[in-house]
Amino acid sequence: MNSVILFFVDGLGIGKRDPGNPLHLSKGAEPLAYFEGEEGDPGQGGVMVPTDATLGVEGRPQSASGQTTILTGMNAPKHLGRHKQGFPNEALRVLLRKASIFKQLREADLGPGLFANTYTPQYFESVPRWKSATTVAVESAGIGFNKIPDLLGRRSIYHDFTNRSLIEKGFDVPEFTSGDAAEILARLTESHRFVLYEHFITDKIGHDRDMERAVRHIPELAEFLRRTVENADLERTTVILTSDHGNIENLSVRNHTLNRVPTVIWGRRAAESSKRVRDLTDISPLIFDLLNE
Repeated sequence: MNSVILFFVDGLGIGKRDPGNPLHLSKGAEPLAYFEGEEGDPGQGGVMVPTDATLGVEGRPQSASGQTTILTGMNAPKHLGRHKQGFPNEALRVLLRKASIFKQLREADLGPGLFANTYTPQYFESVPRWKSATTVAVESAGIGFNKIPDLLGRRSIYHDFTNRSLIEKGFDVPEFTSGDAAEILARLTESHRFVLYEHFITDKIGHDRDMERAVRHIPELAEFLRRTVENADLERTTVILTSDHGNIENLSVRNHTLNRVPTVIWGRRAAESSKRVRDLTDISPLIFDLLNE
């Protein structure tokens, strides 16, 4: 059956080719790197659409409202009257409980979908337990969370797809290459029609303005994405890369940027689907329609 992989990278914008942009300085940054005034070629038959993340609301786009918009198709900043950083407040949680893509697919009998990321036991023991937009969406749709045994069984991946941060914390897990993680992520579409992977290290690097870490990290993440597309059955699968706002593309500032973000679509109906995307409200409806044919 048809499937969709949503490869979400937090804080990835379309910036300038200048010394403050690690996407310009990193070797092997394709297909993450796109630049102002240039079309860019994602490779592997992909189509890139510069996508508006400001959504007609004054101020810098933020994670909670941007991610809620991506997951629901609703203009969350407009609903709030402002951009909301960090974790969603109750108003955004209401939107996520009502209309997340996970909820939409389940109610349309198109499967529960899968959030591919792994949670540690410590997350569920923490007080208070801060819930991201994705966590609220998954929880409210009645979907289970992947845990360390799922990672060990190659049924999920950690947000740090290499597992190095887990190993540093003392977890007895193998280190994954970009290829290992890509093989796992692509294979999940054999049992789930919608698979979401979320990566937020890029946003942290942007806020830290850590150029050295950025030029190390970007090529490895880019390889993970490239290999995911290579491993996916593109005759039946659509792979979509998108982001909630810019950040890592301009390390001369610590804040998010006003830049457009790249939405890149590969595989089944890629060219046709790209014509539907103009801002972040278009992502969730596109995914639903691709699976509801």
